[in-house]
Amino acid sequence: MYLLIVYDVDVDRVTKVNKFLKMYLHWRQNSVFEGEVSISQFKKLKSGLKDITNEDKDSILIYNLKDRKNFKLEVIGIEKNPIELIL
Repeated sequence: MYLLIVYDVDVDRVTKVNKFLKMYLHWRQNSVFEGEVSISQFKKLKSGLKDITNEDKDSILIYNLKDRKNFKLEVIGIEKNPIELIL
């Protein structure tokens, strides 16, 4: 599955969430990650985010897509951290 995760968390948890997501996904820009994960990784990712964040104060949006081929990305301005194709 291909994920796009966008988060808005309290400043005290930003670094923890960022470091945690970097273990699974590619950083795109401030508070935005994307990448392919297995079902097992997805379950660990969700569980870890629930442990780190406060559901009463923080917001995390997880867009679960079939794969990267099923959406089109358009960038206006600079692309801060492009995903390079690995062959």
